[in-house]
Amino acid sequence: MRKMADSALATADEIAGYLRTTTKKLAQDRYRGIGPRFVKHGRRVLYRWTDVYAWTEANLMQRTDDTPGAA
Repeated sequence: MRKMADSALATADEIAGYLRTTTKKLAQDRYRGIGPRFVKHGRRVLYRWTDVYAWTEANLMQRTDDTPGAA
């Protein structure tokens, strides 16, 4: 059985604040398929915190010329 924290959902505003970006940038990333995984509920976009943390870890870089996920 999953823990509640594993499936906790956050709004695009909350994720934008966490990632220090804008909701428009998150929308662009969703369109391009390069941002964190997300859930659509009607017209609302939500993110699972576990997916955001996993995406952040997968995009860690050691140098400026690294490609995401190569570290």
